[in-house]
Amino acid sequence: MSKKDERDRSRVEAVLELIRKQTPLTVKQEKFCNYACVERFLKAKGDNVKRAAKQLRACLSWRESIGADYLVADEFSGELADGLAYVAGHDDEYRPVMILRMKQEYQKFHSQKMFTRLLVFTMEVAVSTMPKYVQQFVLLFDASFYRSASAFTNLLVGALKIMGEYYPGRLHKAFIIDPPSLFPYFWKGVGAFVELSAVTKVVSSLDFHGEDVSSGDLTGGRSVMNAGSCSSSRFAFTVSHHVDSLKPWYLSLSETSVTSRTPVQQRTPRPSFLKSPAGMVFRRGERVCRESFLPLWKIYRRPYDEMVYRSKMRGPLGGNFRRRHVSFSQRF
Repeated sequence: MSKKDERDRSRVEAVLELIRKQTPLTVKQEKFCNYACVERFLKAKGDNVKRAAKQLRACLSWRESIGADYLVADEFSGELADGLAYVAGHDDEYRPVMILRMKQEYQKFHSQKMFTRLLVFTMEVAVSTMPKYVQQFVLLFDASFYRSASAFTNLLVGALKIMGEYYPGRLHKAFIIDPPSLFPYFWKGVGAFVELSAVTKVVSSLDFHGEDVSSGDLTGGRSVMNAGSCSSSRFAFTVSHHVDSLKPWYLSLSETSVTSRTPVQQRTPRPSFLKSPAGMVFRRGERVCRESFLPLWKIYRRPYDEMVYRSKMRGPLGGNFRRRHVSFSQRF
């Protein structure tokens, strides 16, 4: 063991010692505070033992307040059926790829704490699917369902704050897809105060219109699958032949589990928001990484299948155990 490894290990042990002095850790907390976890908190705090211990203790308290260790899929059956948040697969470096397709109406009927629990559940699923040598995930946030730039900005900043404070070092990159036209102005004002703004990029789906999306299975992107249909326990969607919209599919409340797969139809291109006046302002300050997003575009376009996603959930996340009672205050 080199001197650097010895120093790193001594710092990790010092952090754990400071935490245990305050209150003893539970079995689940001990499991959470493994070497890699403490090392990520240390790196986020510049190897400062006291600051890392303080943040880790705050993280443990936060996880306990929302019941993070007791989240199960059955609690989010509606969200899973609609495909609002899920792990779609892995990129070329085997990092899990999370997709959020939140609708603006979701916030009208659900509290911020409910969204936080859904986000944490999705991140826990992503973490559970990581190979041993992988410690980060990728986020694709589909903002095309949002009309209000301020509402989406508030949601995005809240999500990035959770990842930065309670999942430090986990987010590799975040791509915001088709946000409202005024979003760049809001982001330019608040981005400087967001810790993860440096790894957050904005892309327009129309810039990738016509790219090959026929590659990839849900585990690594190497087999062939035509984009066209989707099934879940609530609805099915198929490619639309007549609807001229940014999203080349329509929803149907049918009982059909899986419809026949058809190729993606051509649609009339609409002006990209990145080429609009707001987009040009944004582009002067941010450079869209086309090369880094192109492999993820294929994952983004794959049809969502609820059963495939549920099969990724390991252990308690899938609901395969007797569920602990979660109080009303923890859920909402």
